[in-house]
Amino acid sequence: MRRRRIVLIGYGAIAAELAEALLARGHAVDVLLKPGLASRQRVPETLGLVPDVAALAADGPDLVIEAAGHEAVRQVVPACLEAGLPVLISSIGALHDDALNERLVGLAREHGGRLLLPSGALGALDYVRAVRHAGALSLRYQSRKPPAAWAAELRALGHDPAALAEPVTLFAGTARQAAALYPQNLNVAAALALAGPGFEATGVEVICDPEAGGNTHVVLADSELGTMRLSIVNNPSPTNPKTSWIVGRSLLAAVDQYFSPVMMV
Repeated sequence: MRRRRIVLIGYGAIAAELAEALLARGHAVDVLLKPGLASRQRVPETLGLVPDVAALAADGPDLVIEAAGHEAVRQVVPACLEAGLPVLISSIGALHDDALNERLVGLAREHGGRLLLPSGALGALDYVRAVRHAGALSLRYQSRKPPAAWAAELRALGHDPAALAEPVTLFAGTARQAAALYPQNLNVAAALALAGPGFEATGVEVICDPEAGGNTHVVLADSELGTMRLSIVNNPSPTNPKTSWIVGRSLLAAVDQYFSPVMMV
């Protein structure tokens, strides 16, 4: 694979892990961070720094990767698409906003950019895409994580995370509601909804379980085409228990697939 120039939007734990892996593959990696941000001090000298979107667009990177949260999807990604650039979005949950989603798709179509959505911590999105138009499709997703992932939320409900004895359901509703309530934690639900029948037709449960051995994702799909029952248990990120460790690897796999001469669809 030839050397590509890739720009990361943001430099949190996932971006740092991804940058290291991309450098090891021989790519050139820059980071978009506004001057004056404290996170600039954490960026190693092996990475370049880009001050703003105008400079990013002027340099014409091969790929832009958003790893900075919903606000970056709203404020930075549109300008990248207007510049005709391909953008891989890690904060897929931001697309629960239909107006934003339509705007980004429209900009990509008009200016020749591409909006790339990784599978993240989930699998089987190929199956979900295949059945999305099936009649009487039922699609449900359940997130089950240990108390460390939801400590603040448990305390707000009057529970002691260290003494939780039984599972607590934090949320039950649609994927749209879940993505809006938990913008940092339920990108998986958004990915499932976008691959499947949409945000309103995708059911979501969020459960805090003291017996959970990791971040567990369960997908249930039923239609006239068949039935799928998928369960994945991901180890939590060492730096953020709410995030699965595999998320960074999923982004890396998406980059490899994007630049590969052979694409598995």
